[in-house]
Amino acid sequence: MNATYEECIKACIECMKACNACYDACLNESDIKMMVDCIRLDRECADICSFAAKSMQSNSPFAKQICQLCADICEACGNECKKHDHDHCQKCAEMCFRCAEECRKMGA
Repeated sequence: MNATYEECIKACIECMKACNACYDACLNESDIKMMVDCIRLDRECADICSFAAKSMQSNSPFAKQICQLCADICEACGNECKKHDHDHCQKCAEMCFRCAEECRKMGA
């Protein structure tokens, strides 16, 4: 496995964890209607992060494109989470932006 992937894989896995935690916590918020976009993007983001990590681990010829897409989805998720004051959303946003940054480097 390519050593340059290490940081990005780590960021993807951390982001996936944060998105899963945020998703779970959002389901317990009192105003769940307000959290719909956040929940949807958490799911999508966790999935692409997991997939991106796998693609890098297996040295996929598509890893760069997958990381590019992952960065876009992480950014969208981060921007949505940032709108909510909950701790889990703020923490998730932070991880999403960090992952987007690592994935952009990979995709470059």
